[in-house]
Amino acid sequence: MKYVHAFCDDALGDGDGVAVAAAIRSGEISAAEALEAALGRIDKVNPHLNAIAVDDRERARDRALDSDFPAGSFAGVPSIIKNNTLFEGLPTQSGSAAVPARPATANEPFTDQLLSTGVNIVGASTLPAFGLTASTEFVDRDPTRNPWDSDYSSGASSGGSAALVASGALPIAHGNDGGGSIRIPAAACGLVGLKPSRGRVIPSPTGKILPINIICDGMLTRTVRDTAHFISDAEKYRRPANLPLVGLVEGPGRRRLRCAVLTDTVTGVPIDDDTATAVDGAVALLTSLGHEVEKIPLPVDGTFARQFIEYWAMLAFAVDRLGKRAIRDGFDHDALDPFTLGLSRKYRRAFWRTPASLLGLRRATARVRGVFERFDVLMSPTLGHATPKIGYLDPAGDFDVIFQRLLRYVAFTPANNTSGLPAISLPMAQTSEGLPLGIHFSADLGRERTLLELAFEIEAAQPFARIQDRASTPQVD
Repeated sequence: MKYVHAFCDDALGDGDGVAVAAAIRSGEISAAEALEAALGRIDKVNPHLNAIAVDDRERARDRALDSDFPAGSFAGVPSIIKNNTLFEGLPTQSGSAAVPARPATANEPFTDQLLSTGVNIVGASTLPAFGLTASTEFVDRDPTRNPWDSDYSSGASSGGSAALVASGALPIAHGNDGGGSIRIPAAACGLVGLKPSRGRVIPSPTGKILPINIICDGMLTRTVRDTAHFISDAEKYRRPANLPLVGLVEGPGRRRLRCAVLTDTVTGVPIDDDTATAVDGAVALLTSLGHEVEKIPLPVDGTFARQFIEYWAMLAFAVDRLGKRAIRDGFDHDALDPFTLGLSRKYRRAFWRTPASLLGLRRATARVRGVFERFDVLMSPTLGHATPKIGYLDPAGDFDVIFQRLLRYVAFTPANNTSGLPAISLPMAQTSEGLPLGIHFSADLGRERTLLELAFEIEAAQPFARIQDRASTPQVD
């Protein structure tokens, strides 16, 4: 087992994003010093983690010297943007060699919302091809690895961002989530990962044209505080329509919650022993804090899994068949990876069911939201089992084998994407081998405040494990 981190006594120290911003604001450190510390850390860990898709340090240095950042919660804090989100001047290849490396000519709207927090973008982070799978692995280059053990996956699709934050290279990083792609790598890498309610942040260009917008942007963080400040800043930049304001959540709530617990999976495959133990521990903690806890059956049936698969496969089909028009000139269809092509073939065999699948997913939303008629939050594991070793979800592997593995792994997160409900993964446990395990909390639409208040309470009662505190295994040099 080999862990990788860059925490040290430099300008960043152990601070989260809010702490680093406070140090910059007070004059204790400068934005340039924070940036140089981050770049030094990236240079230390990235040869082992392979989490950087595009290095943009020189432009970040220019910004740090100017120190002309928006007055957000993270003014001057080094961060990174996921390489499927348009940032002017950076090539946006979405993790695929099929997409040409041409610099974006403008920011997409969410990018401006992200920049309003004050972050200094140092480059773009890795993701698997088009974000379609749950491990940041490739057919043409080295995988992105997990800082807690470099033999294991960092999750996906925001796997590069998660690896950089978990290793201490950056305090915070951008991610987005279309089926669990913030929450999965958060669980794999021991981070806080919130998928906001649909509409809480500005929708992506792709999300705006989907029949059901399953995509939402957010941040990967090491503390609940950073996540809460991101949500508050996002609201200040653009007030969401038809949702209650969250405001700045700064600590636990007083109200005791009614918490439903779900451990059954839509595939019928039971969760692994370490994950079951983690859920039991979370139940015990919530009970000790005075919350009411009750186990419930699945609010959806196996039909939901089939319908989500068909919708998800439709995205691969769009890349396969419409890539040259939908992406840009220079799209190289021959460079598409086997997993994307396999998922596209799967859609072609069932495309005629698309209208019924869309109707079924919308009906499933009503059933999922029905849980919150009796309960304030719904708790489950984030994933069906612990993060797998590199190669288990190899995009070049036998498609049918990899696909079935993926279904067992991503067993809980997609319902929040189709329903638009907020959900947060918290690093509340570890496997018997010391790898992080996430526990997943959902709430009704617009109820991020409930999730953040509970997350603050859990973090205070049971502080999250820190990679820099590990002493039993050798760090990769």
